[in-house]
Amino acid sequence: MAARPSAAPSRFPDFSLEGRVALVTGSSKGLGHSLAAALGAAGARVAVNYLSDEAGAQRTLARIRAAGGDGAIFCADVIDPAAVEDLVARITSALGPIDILVPNATPDQPQKPIEEYDWEFYQSMLDFFVKSPFLLTRACLPHMKEQRWGRIVNIGSEVFQRGVGNFSAYVAAKGGQNGWTRSMASELAPFGITVNMIAPGWIPVERHEKDPQELKDGYRALIPVDRWGVPDDLAGALVFLASESSSFVTGQTLHVNGGMTVS
Repeated sequence: MAARPSAAPSRFPDFSLEGRVALVTGSSKGLGHSLAAALGAAGARVAVNYLSDEAGAQRTLARIRAAGGDGAIFCADVIDPAAVEDLVARITSALGPIDILVPNATPDQPQKPIEEYDWEFYQSMLDFFVKSPFLLTRACLPHMKEQRWGRIVNIGSEVFQRGVGNFSAYVAAKGGQNGWTRSMASELAPFGITVNMIAPGWIPVERHEKDPQELKDGYRALIPVDRWGVPDDLAGALVFLASESSSFVTGQTLHVNGGMTVS
């Protein structure tokens, strides 16, 4: 019997993040918890960041380690310039230079008509969704540029695409984050650094516990795939965008919302 030919090599790079160091800000709970866990399961050493919920950060790290990954916990305010520089230095010392950056930290996002907002609240949205990604990226760039490889994955929202009303501060800040992502993608592409965005739909997490039930029911009724999204639904999208498999993908927004932005 003729010998069976050996299997052809895979046409696609794998999704392993072995040897990479990732930072997920605001990863003590909510979407950040699952995003950090996904990167750890793919092989990255994960810097789990928190500001006030140390117990939650410990749970995130425990989940990463239970899946065979590793990482460490770092407390820092990621909208403070000095704190961000210190955070990146501490991560570099403990885990190595950051290859994968996921700015995820977020404040509360109450829905109100514009008359009930003030500029201070608008500024807080911009601080988290434009200022923080800027500070973090600037601090991580020297290493990424030197090695000519990096992944920056912003966590956006479908609200910009859908133009959700009574939500103007959040929508405006997410629009700014979207534009910043696209501009940085063009600027950093020559260095082998990709900049993309994952835009989840409304995925209920801890901070949504007190949201009005009628709002939840109304949104749930519109989801084409006929179920709520869960934080782990973002895992595959993030690992893809953080991996070598996405090296020709930059400046893009990947909506993970069960079809809410199809039309």
